[in-house]
Amino acid sequence: MERKNTSIKLLNLLEIEYINRMKKTISIIGSGPSSLLLAAFLDTKKFDITIYEKNKTAGRKFLVAGKGGFNLTHSETISNFIERYTPRDFLKDSLSSFTNDNFRDWLKDIGIPTFIGSSKRVYPEKGIKPITVLNTILNHLKKRGISFKYNHTFSGWDAKNNIIVNNKTVASYYTVFSLGGGSWKITGSNGNWIDTFKEKEIKTIPFEASNCSFKVDWKPNFINQNEGSPLKNITISCDGKIQKGEAIITKFGLEGNAIYGLSPQIRAKLKSEEKAHIYIDFKPTLSAESVTSRIRNSSFKNTTQTLKKDLKLSTSQIDLLKIYISKEDYLNSEILAKYIKKFPLEITALGILDAAISTVGGIDLDAVDTNFQLQKIKNQFCIGEMLNWDTPTGGYLIQGCVSSGVYLAKHLNKIN
Repeated sequence: MERKNTSIKLLNLLEIEYINRMKKTISIIGSGPSSLLLAAFLDTKKFDITIYEKNKTAGRKFLVAGKGGFNLTHSETISNFIERYTPRDFLKDSLSSFTNDNFRDWLKDIGIPTFIGSSKRVYPEKGIKPITVLNTILNHLKKRGISFKYNHTFSGWDAKNNIIVNNKTVASYYTVFSLGGGSWKITGSNGNWIDTFKEKEIKTIPFEASNCSFKVDWKPNFINQNEGSPLKNITISCDGKIQKGEAIITKFGLEGNAIYGLSPQIRAKLKSEEKAHIYIDFKPTLSAESVTSRIRNSSFKNTTQTLKKDLKLSTSQIDLLKIYISKEDYLNSEILAKYIKKFPLEITALGILDAAISTVGGIDLDAVDTNFQLQKIKNQFCIGEMLNWDTPTGGYLIQGCVSSGVYLAKHLNKIN
């Protein structure tokens, strides 16, 4: 009987070894959101999956994203969601295949319930910290048999297009790069990999800041009084695109969600004209005629009091008007109303790359096919922020990354 049990165990071990040998190996380079969701949706019966990370731990930039409130995605309809991306169509299939609702369902399934905040953004339920979200995902992957190798750095390819990690050749059936953008170097996302891809003659585009500070050459008597003040409930427009939200006045210029979404338009204007004109609407819920009427019919004789009491403008908004337009225009109700509805400012530069929330540039979109496979190297793929797409903050960045990872997983599962 004992000999029979030993024989059965040996057969089982041989069967497992045979199955493992039949699996195709996948090497994933980087451990950001796109690679983690890729690994979560790959079929482990078909693939032997290893994630290589150059840091000591996984998902460091993922944790940085959680410092200001861990905004995982947004709750708006997927049709509106897709419109937030530049170029609009590049991630359309990925986002449709794994939507914001799908992401929330998956998070709930692994033990991370979420809720929709007043801003319509989606967060982990109160009390769940970013490190808890990350560890829950990592534990889920480990239970699925995903291997992690930390302190392992990709440095290029050998003559047969096998990747080189820690100066050793790693032969894989598939390789997926998820190397991130060029901001937040402290997390390891320094974008240095771009030179390696250029040497391989893979088309790349230099990194540029997105969702960053934008430089405004403030008048000293304005910024000395208003640095750090918010401009709330406004819209900002540039080149026909309008973004609503809030902006913060900084010594450097402006930052915040009311301007982040205009990053593509501002960058384009800076390239073509070396400056970009933006326009702030301080009262987007009122027409110019309504604003004019409130000023004219105010019971206050003092214009500043009228703006403060009848139009509920903040001190910073009033200071912008008083300091940047002439006294004659400030006292003319019709002209003043036009400035309240369309206040001009000139942007002269982008903020520094490393301090940007995200970046554009990296792998040119023409360098990959519709399934993110490199045109130059068969069975090697690029996903996530290392590709040249753009989107505002508010959950769109993470969703774009995780959707691209899941989309590639579904593709690989299907063709194998």
